[in-house]
Amino acid sequence: MTTPAPDHESTAAPVEPHRVLVLNSGSSSVKYQLLDMRDRSRLASGLVERIGEETSRLVHTPMAGGGGPRERTGRMADHGAALRAAAEELTADGLGLDSPELAAIGHRVVHGGLRFTAPTVVTDEVLKEIERLVPVAPLHNPANITGIRTARALRPDLPQVAVFDTAFHTTMPEAAARYAIDVETADAHRIRRYGFHGTSHAYVSRRTAELLGKAPEDVNVIVLHLGNGASASAVAGGLCVETSMGLTPLEGLVMGTRSGDIDPAVTFHLKRVAGMSADEIDVLLNKRSGLVGLCGDNDMREIRRRIDEGDERAALAFDIYIHRLKKYIGAYAAVLGRVDAVAFTAGVGENSAPVREAAIAGLEGFGLAVDAGLNARRSGEPRLISPEHARVAVAVVPTDEELEIADQTFALVAPDAGQLDN
Repeated sequence: MTTPAPDHESTAAPVEPHRVLVLNSGSSSVKYQLLDMRDRSRLASGLVERIGEETSRLVHTPMAGGGGPRERTGRMADHGAALRAAAEELTADGLGLDSPELAAIGHRVVHGGLRFTAPTVVTDEVLKEIERLVPVAPLHNPANITGIRTARALRPDLPQVAVFDTAFHTTMPEAAARYAIDVETADAHRIRRYGFHGTSHAYVSRRTAELLGKAPEDVNVIVLHLGNGASASAVAGGLCVETSMGLTPLEGLVMGTRSGDIDPAVTFHLKRVAGMSADEIDVLLNKRSGLVGLCGDNDMREIRRRIDEGDERAALAFDIYIHRLKKYIGAYAAVLGRVDAVAFTAGVGENSAPVREAAIAGLEGFGLAVDAGLNARRSGEPRLISPEHARVAVAVVPTDEELEIADQTFALVAPDAGQLDN
């Protein structure tokens, strides 16, 4: 082992903090990634699941050293225990949370309302405002708050930054954001379209512009974030002008277990005719609808397998899913006036060639087309799948919400670090 030089001989410059830890805290899980913002590389990632159960499980993956994932099991009573376990794994890799190289911790927060339009350093007052938004995000904000509190307790000296799913959509005009209900009632209860998946829509719209060799302010993009949760956005010159999700993540596209758009009177009908309670209807629309409600599966790969075997329920579910997608593409083309690109992203959007092909088929009048060979080719890189001279580009752009959160966090706490390479 090399003996360190005496202090009076040391000429080493002070360490400039350049790492960001990204935390995504769910009700019983924590996802994390540690990134080096000098080159935006991942140093480690992990997932803690089933927090509070006897079967808690942590899978930690260091990105260097070739050791592969490490797993530990056993009860982790709460988010504090989960984060402490994650910190121990990071420490084992020489990446501990006590490192002077750690610049900040960035937190995904689902709902920021109208107040939080940009990443925000968490203070006691900011935390109180996030708590005040719990009624409009009861499934998400409480878990996000728990993650922030736990991280603050572990590193009270470190900036904690909240990056909001809703922030990217706060540029929508009032005509798009307002529902046509009594204004006083809407304002009193914060009822309006907020939108979600904002970090993904921001990242993908910007990366799509780069793929076209243009600046974001010169490009109009329709982004289709298609995962188990799914949303669409219309982005004009880098700003969101319309999005499919609303007050909650229930509105919009057909999703894995959520209905998407539905006549609001269906809820009254179910209460009167079926005798269902508000909670039962909530479960129906959020957990027993969408693809799983239509055919019993919410995995697009399984649905496509069933279609190939002649399953009519799976085929109908797929057709309903695609029909809704086409409606939104057409509507957002009208909203934007000029469309430069349609970008597919997230699990289904990035990996299901049949979904992309079916969603674009028949839209030639909008200047849209898919090249079958390019569409079938698998790649983890952003790519065009439209014919070479198509009037509107069709792209597949893998999303990276954690990197977007890290970028926004680091830009806030280290504004003099300069523009990072993409």
